[in-house]
Amino acid sequence: MEFLSTFIGLAVTFGVFFVSLSVHEFAHAFASYKLGDPTAKLEGRMTLNPLAHIDPLGTVIVPIFLSISGLPAFGWAKPVHVNLANFQKPPRDNFFTALSGPLANFILAFICAFLLSVFPQSEILGMFVVINVVLAVFNLLPIPPLDGSKIWHLFLSDESYFALERLGPVILITVLFFLSYFDNYLFGLITTITNAIINVFQF
Repeated sequence: MEFLSTFIGLAVTFGVFFVSLSVHEFAHAFASYKLGDPTAKLEGRMTLNPLAHIDPLGTVIVPIFLSISGLPAFGWAKPVHVNLANFQKPPRDNFFTALSGPLANFILAFICAFLLSVFPQSEILGMFVVINVVLAVFNLLPIPPLDGSKIWHLFLSDESYFALERLGPVILITVLFFLSYFDNYLFGLITTITNAIINVFQF
């Protein structure tokens, strides 16, 4: 019975994660399309269908392994491809395309927080708020290849920016390796933002 309860809990958590991740990736695709790049739309990524965004390793295997291991769970979707040549102002439009994902997660968190004020017993709505804040905050970190790293394109030459992006996976893995040394600050920030969003609708 305990196993069944754990399995259901994980299934619901991953369901919320998949939906939230789909909103995030759809926002990237939609923003890039509106800014002049149809690449993501042509690849079928401008959709809320989770199946279009799931990466077998990053969206399924790694999060499940980390959850079972009792470690902080994280994951990623298939990257939304962007052709910078289609943008009028590549550094600016690349930044806004990247920013759209975390912004969409914050908007979804606010919507779910409002619904939570109407249905305060809903654990799923509370989960939606937390997971979307986690996705937004984590992706806003200015570490390549996370969305927040696109801000560097506004200040660096194309050559320097692309060199930094190529080192992204190594930099991210290094940061995650040392995450335990400052995770209290990061998760403290996430908790503060989550509580602030929920409290907006507490009357």
